[in-house]
Amino acid sequence: MPTIPPTGAPLPEHEPHRHRQMAESFGSDTGRYDRTRPHYPDALVKRIVAGSPGPDVLAVGCGTGIDARQFQAAGCTVLGVEPDARMAGFARHSGVEVEVATFEAWDPAGRHFDAVVAGQAWHWVDAIAGAAKAARVLRPGGRLAAFWNVSELPADVAEAFATAYHRVMPDSPFDLRATPGPDGYQALSAKAADGIRQAGAFGEPEHWRFDWEQPYTRDEWLDQMPTHGTLTRFPPDKLAEVLAPVGAAIDAMGGGFTMRYATVAITATRTRPA
Repeated sequence: MPTIPPTGAPLPEHEPHRHRQMAESFGSDTGRYDRTRPHYPDALVKRIVAGSPGPDVLAVGCGTGIDARQFQAAGCTVLGVEPDARMAGFARHSGVEVEVATFEAWDPAGRHFDAVVAGQAWHWVDAIAGAAKAARVLRPGGRLAAFWNVSELPADVAEAFATAYHRVMPDSPFDLRATPGPDGYQALSAKAADGIRQAGAFGEPEHWRFDWEQPYTRDEWLDQMPTHGTLTRFPPDKLAEVLAPVGAAIDAMGGGFTMRYATVAITATRTRPA
């Protein structure tokens, strides 16, 4: 479940699925990724399960298996598809069946599912080809659901990160001072919805949102930061230059903060044959 950069930073050329080098950089530390990345609200998982005709779930870009294990815990049978063999290996060891491939190239071998889900991953899939393939593998009434955790850092922490990052990487294409929060995902959500419409096999896409919070200590947040798309390929010395001022900003707040999250989803039901 690789992610886009934090705080709404746009991806280069606005075509995330073409940037395979970044998409497959998240497997460099699978243990850290699985340990530190947030899960998804139980209410989202329950709503997807309740809105699907059965328990068979295909998890696209399942990464280390975070979302897949949540669906398993809800009583579903889950198959993951993941292009990074390192992440797929971690997911298998955590109890998730995974096949290594991009979703566009993956061979379903005649299998069909009640839900196709993608946690923090659908932006790495071609929106039109992905929706069309989802329609082909979904049973009648099956549900496609792409969802993302969107975080909004406290202002002082966000400013410390942006300032340090642009000092270390002055030529970076990412604008870390872009407006944070769910609005930063509007372009990706709109693209996913358009792809679903163009597939011609789904009802009108629905937009869901779940707001929640999670507390972080200084060490917990600094542990998660290297898993973000803007930092996954940083050498240790450059990474330390970015983390130090962020840690100082958190220390100035008392050693921790509460992150505001919104989980946003684009979802639709297959109503016609693909």
